[in-house]
Formats: sequence, structure tokens, C-alpha cells
Amino acid sequence: MEMGIGMALARQMGQMVNQTMAQTMQNPPAQTPTPQRLYYAGLEGRQAGPFSETEIVRLINEKRIARETLVWSQGMKEWKQAQDVPEILRIIALGPPPFEGGTK
Repeated sequence: MEMGIGMALARQMGQMVNQTMAQTMQNPPAQTPTPQRLYYAGLEGRQAGPFSETEIVRLINEKRIARETLVWSQGMKEWKQAQDVPEILRIIALGPPPFEGGTK
């Protein structure tokens, strides 16, 4: 008899787990977006920002931020050149090389 109760309890727990899994699959928990890191940049001799990574991409495309531009973000001890900040260097590296003009 004890064995029968144990089996019934195990079966009931299994059903509860299966129901919970099914509900989770139908209604996955909402994922909170990861906040973008914000950067400051030395532009035209002044501190500018904060800029999101999307805005940094735009500034790089507009040639307002180059490898030598000083940037800073929370957690950095000091201002660094953009080429010395891995996250920004990755953005710079994704772009095409400088266009020299002319035809070949």
C-alpha cells in the first residue's frame, strides 16, 4: 500500500512538472533588455555625450570619431583613444577602410 501511495505521489508530481513546463513554453518569461553602455567622447575640443553604441556608429560613419578620438565610459579609470577601447575598436573595424578616391 505504501508503494502505491508513493507511485501516485510521484505521478502527481510528474504531472505538475509537465504542466509547469508547458505553461513556460507557452508564456516564456519576459526578458529585460540589457542596457546599452554609454560613452562620452572628446569632440571639437569638448566633452560630448553620453552616446549609445548606435550613436557611436553614426559618429564614426560621419567621421566625427576616429581611432585617435578620446572616449570614456563608466568603469574606465581614464579617457582612452577609441582604438584602445575594444567595444569601440570593434565598431571601427566593421567599417570599410578609408576611401582614397580615384579609380583603378
